Amino acid sequence: MRFRDRRDAGRELAERLVHLRYQRPVVVGLPRGGVVVARQVAAGLGAPLDVVVVRRVAAARDPDAPVGAVGEGGVYVLNHDLLRQLRVSTAEVARAALRERSEVDRRAALFRSGRPGLDLRGRTVIVVDDGIVTGASVSTALRVVRAMGAHRVVLAVPVAATGVLELLAEEADEVVCLRAPRQVGSVAAWYREFGAVGDQRVVELLAQQPPPPGGGAETSRRPAVDERVEVPAGGHLRLPGHLAVPAGATGLVIFAHGSGSSRHSPRHRRLAAELHAAGLGTLLLDLLHASEEAAGQPVFDVPLLAARLAAATDLVSADGRLDDPPIGYFGFGTGAAAALWAAGRPDPRVRAVVCRGGRLDLADEHLDRVAAPTLLVVGGHDEPGLRRNRAGQRLLRCPNELVVVPGSGALFAEQGALDRVAELAAEWFLAHLPATAAVS
Repeated sequence: MRFRDRRDAGRELAERLVHLRYQRPVVVGLPRGGVVVARQVAAGLGAPLDVVVVRRVAAARDPDAPVGAVGEGGVYVLNHDLLRQLRVSTAEVARAALRERSEVDRRAALFRSGRPGLDLRGRTVIVVDDGIVTGASVSTALRVVRAMGAHRVVLAVPVAATGVLELLAEEADEVVCLRAPRQVGSVAAWYREFGAVGDQRVVELLAQQPPPPGGGAETSRRPAVDERVEVPAGGHLRLPGHLAVPAGATGLVIFAHGSGSSRHSPRHRRLAAELHAAGLGTLLLDLLHASEEAAGQPVFDVPLLAARLAAATDLVSADGRLDDPPIGYFGFGTGAAAALWAAGRPDPRVRAVVCRGGRLDLADEHLDRVAAPTLLVVGGHDEPGLRRNRAGQRLLRCPNELVVVPGSGALFAEQGALDRVAELAAEWFLAHLPATAAVS
């Protein structure tokens, strides 16, 4: 199936790359046509856009046969098989590469209007082109961004041959390709419209940086919410919580934890920070009052905890500043049982649930009523947790998935385990909380 044009291909690519949005990626396009595709990817992810400039290196005796490519920073790739076939000397290639490197520097300055390139150090960088035939230019581009300090390199392309993709997969951390035939032939054949793209068009696209996730410039100027709140819990009892909503957030996640933890937990705050980076707001809430925690009486009263979670949902939904955001529940331990119990009540506001090490056995009778897509995350060394979650998963009727974090125990205290939980949660919420609403 052909793409309508490069913009159409870029929008489709952006949909396939939404799982990267929380990583705050940088999108770089290969001029010229690749930048048109990259612009749509950047807009879809709310990411900054730049170029990565490379030039093919051809032998003087056969200008139509590229023997390699050179990129910014002097990075180059050579096709040694073709060099031997054409009997091209190293000196000849070096002279050609030097000429093309000067052109690389000139074009980079032109496209960026004299501005320096974006800082790629420590970032996830998505390299985009409009199609790949030989892969020499793209291979060079991948090496260029790696040399510039990219932490993770993702190749995203509308169409490329399977054999070329297999080779490029050795240089990229992830490869996303929409069409992967055995033979590509001409890239233009995969588009209904494939007009020429001029230098000035690239300059214009780079000058039009996309807005941040969750909306346009108006949304990005709205103040963020960062304040202490109190959730009514019956009578004179008020439960303390902390509401943090980045400007332009597209949804809100309510944390529900069990006893022995609190909204001040460094681990909860760390998870919340990752969700903020993904463009999501959070409400860190203590479902038990300090006096109740000390008494220890309602610790396993899941219906009570669920009712309080529902009250928190009412509170944020009624806040006019938040514009009735789509809600997600993020439950831990007994809090996960409360989240699933609450999600088992008909409530269209609750769009997704994530449970980390959850006590699903405490909500057995409500699991088949949960409608919101639910992710269960369990440590690979948490045998009791694995048994409980697998049994609970069999009772769920909603879209669901169980992910095991290898090498982790019940607390996810091992190195990298909590980061993996944050990554899984952000991906799940971004995939299932509709991005049409914009929290102010």
